[in-house]
Amino acid sequence: MADAADRLVAPLSDTTAKPRRALMAFGRLAATLGVLIAAWQAFVTLSGAPPFLLPPPARVGAALIAQSGFLARQTLTTLTEIVGGLAIGVAVGAVTALAIAALPALRRWLLPPLIVAQAVPVFAIAPLLVLWLGFGLGSKLAMAALIVFFPVTSAFYDGLRRADPNLIDIARLYGASPLKVLLLIRLPSALPAFGTGLKLAAAAAPIGAVVGEWVGASSGLGFVMIHANARMQTDLLFAALIILAVVAAGLWFAVDWALARLIHWSPEHGRRDS
Repeated sequence: MADAADRLVAPLSDTTAKPRRALMAFGRLAATLGVLIAAWQAFVTLSGAPPFLLPPPARVGAALIAQSGFLARQTLTTLTEIVGGLAIGVAVGAVTALAIAALPALRRWLLPPLIVAQAVPVFAIAPLLVLWLGFGLGSKLAMAALIVFFPVTSAFYDGLRRADPNLIDIARLYGASPLKVLLLIRLPSALPAFGTGLKLAAAAAPIGAVVGEWVGASSGLGFVMIHANARMQTDLLFAALIILAVVAAGLWFAVDWALARLIHWSPEHGRRDS
């Protein structure tokens, strides 16, 4: 009887706990934002910084409202570049990691160029991408994909490499082909590492898109920042920066939420209760 009662009460308690956890998370976020805004306003007031150097929060909020339509269009452009570059970089990185793990000969030839390419600063590559691909969407997608590619490849390949050797030996003992070992053992065991690489990629993709816009673009939040800075419109610059931070944080949390449900058995990415 006690077990049956516990099974009846558990779903009810979980149903009431989820809204409470969401409310607590929202409260923590609101409190953090409130403290940051208050500290920002206090610093502006005490330092006496002119608005063109550091605008107060109210002035930035007014710019957000006054330029809401314009900023919404620029945000859509940058978001398209971020999501598109993230998808391309993750897909190419995952395929590259699988190829390197499956073909040792390819690994010997491909790993050194990948490491050398990662050592080159992305800021140095951005002008070349704009020169080759133009000022449109292509150069921004390539920049975001390039900055995403290596973290995904490195994390996924490391996960594939760290599969349990005992399971691999047992599979080979029963006659499993290298492809079956890769798909049935190494790939599932590498998913948590792939998830880590995906979260790193979600955090890095906005950097690639904005750097591409800084080098050359006709729209996007990076374009807004460059032109607002040149015209001393610091309130508009801060407004674009805040929107970019919200977009980047939202993308990261969306990826984290998806991983918590797709790789729920992983302690790194499984569902958290708080």
